[in-house]
Amino acid sequence: MSEQDDSEYEFDYKWANSAEHKEPSARARMLAARWKENPPDPAPFRADPDPVGPRRSSWVSTTIVLGCVAAVIVVLGYIQLRSPY
Repeated sequence: MSEQDDSEYEFDYKWANSAEHKEPSARARMLAARWKENPPDPAPFRADPDPVGPRRSSWVSTTIVLGCVAAVIVVLGYIQLRSPY
């Protein structure tokens, strides 16, 4: 095929965007039919997710991390002391 043949089959965006009637997607049609019978409850734009329990203090998290690091250092030091080499 030559390049001229390819240009015949190329999608013409100007022609498609100038169409008077644009058909909605299948999902949009499905939701419109569903909401016609049973409309959804109003919800604010970007509603907050379900509330999460109270957060721990950053000091608690820091203490837990530093405690784990200290425990690993102690265990590695003990293993090194016990090894004969």
